[in-house]
Amino acid sequence: MDTRPKLAAAVAALVVALLALAGAVIAGAREGAQPRPVLRWTPGACVTDKLALTACNGGEAEVVAMAPDPPGPGDCPADTDDVLRVGSGRTACVRNFLEPHPGDPGAGGGVLRPGDCVTLDGLERACARPGWHGRALALTPDAAACPEGTLDTLDGGSQVICLGRGGQVLDVGDCVAEPATDVIARSAVGRVPCDSPHAWAKVLSFERAPSACPAGARRYLRADEGNRPVTCLDVLSK
Repeated sequence: MDTRPKLAAAVAALVVALLALAGAVIAGAREGAQPRPVLRWTPGACVTDKLALTACNGGEAEVVAMAPDPPGPGDCPADTDDVLRVGSGRTACVRNFLEPHPGDPGAGGGVLRPGDCVTLDGLERACARPGWHGRALALTPDAAACPEGTLDTLDGGSQVICLGRGGQVLDVGDCVAEPATDVIARSAVGRVPCDSPHAWAKVLSFERAPSACPAGARRYLRADEGNRPVTCLDVLSK
């Protein structure tokens, strides 16, 4: 009895079954495969140290909000470490997962907030670096809205920076060197120790006009900017 036809038929059936099984495995792999995620600039997206979008298993920072370009006051959360331009009139407000956090008050980055140090042109600078003029006490729509304790103001573009104590901002009781003229820029007022031989006068008050100076004020300085541009002075006896 010749069994070769039966054997050939069995082998052929086995080959067909194996091919069908392989096809089913391949099809199953394709159906179960996870599609590659599409990276978009949206809250919750992750960013590399090169400021590029990435999967969140390898990110250094997170997008905490999206804002217009440029962002206005309050568009980015207070703890924003960096603001990235992402095109189409948008910016991404980013917060690092780990320290350092440049957006923390006084650290010199992120968005301007109370506690930050600023230069005379209203730009933020780390408080640990030299060259800043004053420390922000509050950010308001106009100078009239500055809180109690404001000693001076700076123009911050779309907002007013209310300055408290610190830096080169004068306070009542501070002493200054004699300037060259009575009308000067704020940066020209040199604060000196009151026991210094260069101390010329002591600050009595800050007013909007010379007529508001207290009776003991024998001189005043008028600045070209600020909420209270007149500095009333008591000239020290030599």
